[in-house]
Amino acid sequence: DFEATSFPYLETKRLLLRDATIEDAEAVFTVFSDSKVTQFHDMDTLTRIDDAIKVIERRKQGFEGGRGIRWGITRKDDNYIIGSCGFTWIQELNAAEVGYELASRFWLQGIMSEALNAIFKYGFESKGLELIIAEIMLENMTSRKLLHKLGFRSQEVLKKQGFWKGKYHDLERFILTKNEFF
Repeated sequence: DFEATSFPYLETKRLLLRDATIEDAEAVFTVFSDSKVTQFHDMDTLTRIDDAIKVIERRKQGFEGGRGIRWGITRKDDNYIIGSCGFTWIQELNAAEVGYELASRFWLQGIMSEALNAIFKYGFESKGLELIIAEIMLENMTSRKLLHKLGFRSQEVLKKQGFWKGKYHDLERFILTKNEFF
């Protein structure tokens, strides 16, 4: 069942995953105003705090409308949002597409692996997912390494699957099944 109930907080060794609120606008802006973060993302680099507020509101509406869920990633010691991760539900397949981003100064510290393992466990156990899909731009080597590390396998390259920032992008689709995760 993908209908929204109360927002599920998830905890790991170092992280607290929670919903983002308007109070987090500055933190969300800090993440998305960095062109290194948005380079492989289907959104433009933010230049105004109002745009960060729109991102937060859009994600809140997605959760309330049962379309998906997006957790703000915070470190337990300061509860400041440094990125996000979450799902867009594909109900007819008992599947979800995963998305994520992290402030560049926190890259390569194992934070995203830790966060994604927590949400995958939630998706498979609490939401009954059978499959998680990730689609990344071919040039995104860091994401490819992360997905392999988490047990995903490449399924196919989708030609001109994405269109953003004024041009088409080929995307590589990766899948992780429930059995492979556990």
